[in-house]
Amino acid sequence: MADTVHRPGLDAQGHIRREGSLARVPPAFRPVVSAARERPADTFGTRLNGAYLYGSVPRGTAHAGRSDLDLLVTLHGDPTARDRNATRTLEERLDDEFPEVDGVGTLLYARERVLSGPERHDLGWFVSCLCTPLSGEDLAALLPRYRPDALPARETNGDLALLLPRWRERIAAADGTEEARRPLVRFMSRHLVRTGFTLVMPRWNGWTSDLTEMAEVFGLYYPQRAARMRAAAALGREPSGDPARPGVVRRRTGSMARRGVRAGARCESPSAGLTPGGPGAVRVERPAPGGHRAGTGRARNSRGAAPNPGSPRPRPDRPGPAVGFSLGRAR
Repeated sequence: MADTVHRPGLDAQGHIRREGSLARVPPAFRPVVSAARERPADTFGTRLNGAYLYGSVPRGTAHAGRSDLDLLVTLHGDPTARDRNATRTLEERLDDEFPEVDGVGTLLYARERVLSGPERHDLGWFVSCLCTPLSGEDLAALLPRYRPDALPARETNGDLALLLPRWRERIAAADGTEEARRPLVRFMSRHLVRTGFTLVMPRWNGWTSDLTEMAEVFGLYYPQRAARMRAAAALGREPSGDPARPGVVRRRTGSMARRGVRAGARCESPSAGLTPGGPGAVRVERPAPGGHRAGTGRARNSRGAAPNPGSPRPRPDRPGPAVGFSLGRAR
């Protein structure tokens, strides 16, 4: 059996390194990040536990006027309707005041939920590995170290077959303008690429948030679908307002699930020199019930941007208002 190969994104012990840092924030985004650090305390007062950045801004890959600002806020106690309304106001003000960002989105959770057992390898993994602390308590200190194995791959995904109907609803509800279609294309394309990467992540034995690299890694194991995944990555970066695009992305996603890129499907061997450790297929199973998402519940922010695909997945098999996905059980 080949020795395990540790990819970029892992530390010397094979754990996923926390991506992003405040030092990597591009200069154009530093004023809005400074405001995002200060304003949650004014909004939530003593109930605020902590605030985090995630996405392209703390990774240093954001582009002024095109990238959105992604925040996660933890509170002492469950978020209320008043908290969610206050969050929307916070998002809208940041969005209006800082033209460098193309929308602001915030995930809102109770501290207790992040640290709970059912969330240990989903929301906990997300905070520990993908979120950059802005202020308050950093909950990563209370969470385990994570490896790119089948456990987070399984826990961070729900059921793709249950997500597709919701996508159809969102496409039908769009007002038909390019401005309305572009966020849908970006949202769906990024979901598709991230899901495909997560399917093969344990075999590849590494972590990346770069859409291009995710697509290439997927293509090592499913070369017959590599071109389509690369196209999805391109749309995730530069979405098209073509009226046909949202439907095309949705159909390709459904086709990939139906034709065998699903839970338990066997991958082809990757290219020579890139063989990951261990034989056999990756199984991405539907998680057991327990817990649900308590975010702001917003499908889009004030400029129509969809939530960042790096965010934890609400799951239809768990009670809650939103829907998640996986390359899983097509019906």
